[in-house]
Amino acid sequence: MNTARVILSLAANYNWYLHQFDVKNAFLHGELEEEIYMNVPPRYGEHTTVNTVCKLKKALYGLKQSPHAWFGRFTKVMVGLGFEQSQGDHTLFIKHSETGGVTVLLVYVDDIIVTGDDEEEQKLFGQHLAKEFEIKTLGKLKYFLEIGVAHSMKGIFISQ
Repeated sequence: MNTARVILSLAANYNWYLHQFDVKNAFLHGELEEEIYMNVPPRYGEHTTVNTVCKLKKALYGLKQSPHAWFGRFTKVMVGLGFEQSQGDHTLFIKHSETGGVTVLLVYVDDIIVTGDDEEEQKLFGQHLAKEFEIKTLGKLKYFLEIGVAHSMKGIFISQ
């Protein structure tokens, strides 16, 4: 929560645009690190033997491992794009461009906010993210972590 407020403060002070993305079915993008088996779903296994099970290749909603698997894959993709993961808050990723610009993103489950002074990098980020995951571009930040964000000519106003 504190990190989100700091990001909002930076964006307000430096007049950075706040983009918002949503990853559709985020937990289904996770890659499992261990073997997990499940019973055959009802009606699916009408023609299988009695003791047949399914080995999962990807995470599913409801698995304890799903959030960890999703965030692990997301982190791997962000690092591959040149972002550094913050050691103080693992949900914060920062990228410094060769031109001296900065792009900052904060993720909470499947919601992502992106800001910074490198607008070209932010456009590329959205394109790269869409190649890896099914995303919904929500445009200007309006709501994140129970914080409402209103934009005006005087800056941004937050309410909780």
